[in-house]
Amino acid sequence: MPVPTSEMAPEVHHIALDTIFHGIEHSVSTPDLPVHQYRGIKYASVLARFRQSKLFASYPPVTDATKYGPICPQIRNMKSFEEIMFGLTEDELPKHPSLKQNEFECLNLNITCPGGLTPRSHVPVMVWVHGGNDRGSGSSWAYDGGHLVRKSSLLGKPIIMVTFNFRLGLFGFAASPAIREDNKVAGDDGVGNYGLKDQRMLLEWLHHYIADFGGDPNNITLFGESTGAADIMCHLLSTPNEHRPLFHRAIIQSAVMEYNLPDVATAGWQMNRLMSTLRATTVDQLRSVEPEQLVQFGQTMRTVDDGAFLRPGWKDSFVPEDHHRHHHRVEQQQRLKSSSSKTRSSSRRKLHGHSHSRSRPRPAASSQPGVSISASLRHLPPHLQPLIIGDCAADSSLWSTPISYWTAHSVHRRLKAVCQSLSKSSALLNAYDIVASPYANDVEAEVENIERISELVNDARVAWPTECLAVNAKRERGNKGVWRYVWDQDGPTRHAPHHASELIYLFDNVPGIAKTPEDMFPDTFSSFDDDSDLSEVAASTTSGLVTDSLRPPALVKRRRSSTSRDEGFDVVMMELNLDGVDRGISSPASSYVPDGWMAPIVDTYSYARVRDTIQEKWIAFAHGETPWNEEKVWVFGPEAETGERSRWIFDGRRRREIWKEVLEPLGMSLVMKVGAELSRGPPLRG
Repeated sequence: MPVPTSEMAPEVHHIALDTIFHGIEHSVSTPDLPVHQYRGIKYASVLARFRQSKLFASYPPVTDATKYGPICPQIRNMKSFEEIMFGLTEDELPKHPSLKQNEFECLNLNITCPGGLTPRSHVPVMVWVHGGNDRGSGSSWAYDGGHLVRKSSLLGKPIIMVTFNFRLGLFGFAASPAIREDNKVAGDDGVGNYGLKDQRMLLEWLHHYIADFGGDPNNITLFGESTGAADIMCHLLSTPNEHRPLFHRAIIQSAVMEYNLPDVATAGWQMNRLMSTLRATTVDQLRSVEPEQLVQFGQTMRTVDDGAFLRPGWKDSFVPEDHHRHHHRVEQQQRLKSSSSKTRSSSRRKLHGHSHSRSRPRPAASSQPGVSISASLRHLPPHLQPLIIGDCAADSSLWSTPISYWTAHSVHRRLKAVCQSLSKSSALLNAYDIVASPYANDVEAEVENIERISELVNDARVAWPTECLAVNAKRERGNKGVWRYVWDQDGPTRHAPHHASELIYLFDNVPGIAKTPEDMFPDTFSSFDDDSDLSEVAASTTSGLVTDSLRPPALVKRRRSSTSRDEGFDVVMMELNLDGVDRGISSPASSYVPDGWMAPIVDTYSYARVRDTIQEKWIAFAHGETPWNEEKVWVFGPEAETGERSRWIFDGRRRREIWKEVLEPLGMSLVMKVGAELSRGPPLRG
């Protein structure tokens, strides 16, 4: 947890806001690389429940920015998103101040920045949009920007990182015809999506006021994961962004997106059921319900297609690649038929790449890493922001518990009901090899089926939509400005490339992880004088990331992420019988075994390599540099592998053949319905 390390607290004399913000010195600060943090700064006001927020700009002469502000009301006494995803217990969580809940005071931000900035610094700003659906907070310890900001200074590419809170659940997304009429009377445009509009209000605040903190309002990068990444995608596809963009680049990490968004009437049907349960008949009565009651009902509330926020035709961004190619071919044929013979001949040559008047065009300069992005994308309208987008190999781990309750027989029945077609449901079952065993209580077969169901959910809810969005975004930008990555690196706490595992590396905040060789063996490394000696030891060391409470279990099932079955590599399942491990050992270094048999899956060298790579790439992108060749795919893992790879390698990392042969014919709407149904688990029996 960041704590003051000097008697002289950091402060910003903000001319535009006529106040002095008093912050804290972050715990990662050093005399040569100071890092400051300003917490709980209010950026917008909530005047009433189910109304749009208003920009806040009235502060006292001195503003205390040393404490986190309130967060949006949410269910208490439940595990946080980070606890669940990282596999941490309550004892392993870092000490962090408890966050108060207040729906009317939850719109606040936290700024982490290098020390010594001035209004003339014009440092790029990175804005983190947290995930968690109807839970979570930008003030979570997991997203603290200290390590990322310090790394940016070490690289000579300083950034300011902003985290913030916005309205969630019913508070942020409730919609109905009645609420729409209420909003219209108040002068609000549209209905629902208040959480998204809070996020845009945060960008408005930064646009006006981040300069005095040393930031550049004309150089803002949004980045987020899970539902936070989906929110960023909504901004990219929104009407406000089309009319007045407030950010300049975006990073989409494992976005949990929805194609089948409810319209206002459908959302109103859900709200009517809720109001009946709460015995409320008017919007005003619903406003008077205590927030502790409302948090119980917000889990299904998210973005609403209200006809105002999302731009017309936004669903085209999810259409599979082949559909666009077919549409393009039809348009070309129509133009050819209506043109003269000479024009028709020329067009055909261009369409099929047979022009002999010039040689094959050379790759654009923007495809090379480190080159300025703006130079090659100057012709694009500002609402088509450059984009990094990717997914994890096992994003369906987000729904692992409900998925685990399915059996092959129950999945067969559910798919037939959802698809309303035996041929369609059979195509999915066959493609993912979900087969009911003829033997009763065949545990091994059911375990394998759970894995196959997880793969189907993974593709339906994250992987395939991500690929469709990436392809369409690149097409819309003239085949430029989109960089694709895949995350196949094991998380150091759960030993799999699970949903949100990249956040452990990106923010470097999970406690108990030995993050450098020096952390693992301080006595050994203290005797070395230069980096070359250290690198030799690091490369030869197979020990690594073990926390005191994450001792090796008696039975560890380890799944190695692979290339594809087509390349001849099968998934390797290895069981380690570790019953003989001395349970009294508590030091992370003591679990090192020279032959590597008991070595953790993610060792110290691997962690540092992947952490440094993702941080460097994200920071470079925020500075307007091309992170890698956009014709390639960047891979993270497995086994700490990082680098550019061909699209052919990408085809092996993901199930693209199944996507094209099975999912595309079914269509995005049906596929996402299937993914949503299976991710909820089988219905409970009364």
